[in-house]
Amino acid sequence: MSDEPTLAEHTSADSGTASRADDRIDPFFVFDFHAYDEPDADSGTRWSTYWDLERLCRGPEPVPDWVVTDRAAVDTELGVLKTGKEADVFLLERAVEGGPSVVMAAKRYRSEEHRTFHRSSTYTEGRRTRNSRDARAMAKQTAHGRAVAAGQWAWAEWESLETLWSLGVPVPYPVQIDGTEILMELVTDGQDVAPRLAQTRPGRDLLASYFEQLRDAMAVLAGQGLAHGDLSPYNILTAGDRLVIIDLPQTVDIVANPTGTDFLMRDCHNVCTWFNARGLEVDEHALFGELLASAF
Repeated sequence: MSDEPTLAEHTSADSGTASRADDRIDPFFVFDFHAYDEPDADSGTRWSTYWDLERLCRGPEPVPDWVVTDRAAVDTELGVLKTGKEADVFLLERAVEGGPSVVMAAKRYRSEEHRTFHRSSTYTEGRRTRNSRDARAMAKQTAHGRAVAAGQWAWAEWESLETLWSLGVPVPYPVQIDGTEILMELVTDGQDVAPRLAQTRPGRDLLASYFEQLRDAMAVLAGQGLAHGDLSPYNILTAGDRLVIIDLPQTVDIVANPTGTDFLMRDCHNVCTWFNARGLEVDEHALFGELLASAF
C-alpha cells in the first residue's frame, strides 16, 4: 500500500490551509464584488464618464445631492428635448442598478458645417484663444478650425455656467463637459420640464417677482463685467415661481468687447419689451443705467 497521500487527503489539507488563511485576512481588505453587464452603445447606453474627466471638466463644489457620481452608473439617452440652430438638447438618465438615478439635459454642439446659425464674431471680441495654431485654423476655417470653434462655444458656455452658478445666479447646475457635450441640471416646474418665459402668462404679482429676479441676476452679471448677450424671454425658464437663465455661450465682456454695452442694452430692451407687453411698466433705459453702475 502506497504512503503517498490520496487526492481526498490533498483536498482536505488544502481546504484546511485556505480556511486558516481566511481567518488571518483583515476584514478591511474584504469587499463585495458585483459584475455588471456592459452597456449597449447601439441602444444609447454608456458607462458614466464623470470620473474619466479632468477636475476642471466636472461641476463646481459643493456638488448637489441629486448628482449621481457612482462609478457603476450608466447613462441612457431618452430622446430629444429641443433642437436648435447650433446645438441640440437631449434627455439623458444617469442611474445605478438598484440605486440612485437622475435625468439631466445633455446639450451637444454641432460642428460648424452642420449648423444653421453662425454666431457673429462680435461676440468673441476681447476673448483670447490660448493656442495660436487653433486661432489660425479658425481664421482659415480649416476642418481643425471648425472643430475647435465648436468646442470653443461649448467651453464658453461651460465656463459661464460654472462662474454664474458659483455666484448664485439662477442657471442650471453644470455637471460635466466632455468635448462638445455639456451635461447639466434639467430644470423643471416640479413635474414637467420648465417652460420658457415667453410661453407663460403670469399674474401681476408673479410678473413683478419675475422682473425683480431677472434684474437681480443681470446685476450680478454686470458686477462681473458681463452681459448675457442674447437674453430674451425665449432663453429664460420658469421653474414655478423661480426664473432660470439658460443658453450662455455668447456671454459678453462689457469692458473688453468694443460693443459690449450695445449687447447689454439689447438685453435690457428684449426683456423690458416683453414685461411691458404683459402689463408691467418697466423702463429699459433705467435698467441699463442701473446695470452700468454695477459694472463700472
